[in-house]
Amino acid sequence: MPAPSDLVARLGLPPGARALILNADDFGMCRAANRAITELLVDGHLDSTTLMVPCPWAPEALAFAASRTDLDLGVHLVLTSEWTSYRWRPLTGVGTTLVDAAGYFPADCRTVEEQASDADVAAELAAQIDAALAAGMDVTHLDNHMGSVYGVETGRTFLPQVFELAARHGLPFRLPRTIGGMGMPDAYQGVLDQATAAADAAGVVILDHLLTHPFELLGEGTAEEEDYASMKATFLDLVRATEPGVTEFFLHPMLDDDELGDVADFAVAKRGFERRLLADPDVAATLAEEGIVRVGWRDLRDVQRGLPPRVRDASGTPAARVGDAVGGAR
Repeated sequence: MPAPSDLVARLGLPPGARALILNADDFGMCRAANRAITELLVDGHLDSTTLMVPCPWAPEALAFAASRTDLDLGVHLVLTSEWTSYRWRPLTGVGTTLVDAAGYFPADCRTVEEQASDADVAAELAAQIDAALAAGMDVTHLDNHMGSVYGVETGRTFLPQVFELAARHGLPFRLPRTIGGMGMPDAYQGVLDQATAAADAAGVVILDHLLTHPFELLGEGTAEEEDYASMKATFLDLVRATEPGVTEFFLHPMLDDDELGDVADFAVAKRGFERRLLADPDVAATLAEEGIVRVGWRDLRDVQRGLPPRVRDASGTPAARVGDAVGGAR
């Protein structure tokens, strides 16, 4: 397994520091996502979120982002539309290789890898970033919905297009240096090493580690269905096992209400569990007990743009710089 990079040092943290970003994916997908994520961000339970620009509720999310440029909000680059009855289309229109027979993004990554042209992918991802910037969003980072750019299904990757955009805009990207914590086969580490070398060559800042837990509600509909207590215990165990370096843990918190029940085909209760989890006092207490420092993607963006690290107090909280938006200190 590769050793951690020098990113913690570049962030002004001591050697061996364990730094963690708590990110919420799928901002803008639906109102249930928007309501949960804005609440968690404003209350400080999340370090960042990433916004799905093509989705129906993106305008509300973009308006929030433009009003709170002190918060860390990135673009969740979209090439898929996974739900049966609630779908979204490319910003670049339906006359491209990015759509299915109904004119929506495909439901799965394999279809994207097999049919999308490099040029159409590059144009669409650029359009999503440009739309976020035009709406007044201070984009702090990039990541990807469902992993459609990584080439996991067929080996055909769209990372060169992503790295070009990330370098052009001075934005870090969600890519770990190790496969640990992601449930990937060991053989994929070699592929990941090539991808991380390409990111480094492009000057794009990436993570040391990436963690999540299953998107699905384990055992849904059976007597062994996952409950909140078991999900929480698993999450806290993963947090305690956080390795030295910079780690992102991404989740998908939403209100588990009637709207989400109409949107999502499964795991509605899990989305509500994650919302509850992030606000659970035991999470903050465990981070403190473990000496884990919470950082944000804005910190990584500063590194990529050559800005000095923020001065941090004993708790790891950075002081605001001159020129930061009001409320900009984490």
